[in-house]
Amino acid sequence: MEYLKILSMAKIKQPKERKFGKGVARCKRCGTSVGVIRKYKLYLCRRCINEVAPLMGFKVYN
Repeated sequence: MEYLKILSMAKIKQPKERKFGKGVARCKRCGTSVGVIRKYKLYLCRRCINEVAPLMGFKVYN
């Protein structure tokens, strides 16, 4: 019971909004911030790039 009182008393702050770095860049298509390709201002994650690359005009080589 005391444990619940301690938890309710503690104020949990939201993490600050990032202005610079990897955490700012998000994929335009799916919203993830992991593996985002920012080159040429694409802002797509690597998974979305694999799906959309042929439609964008990129050629796939083996």
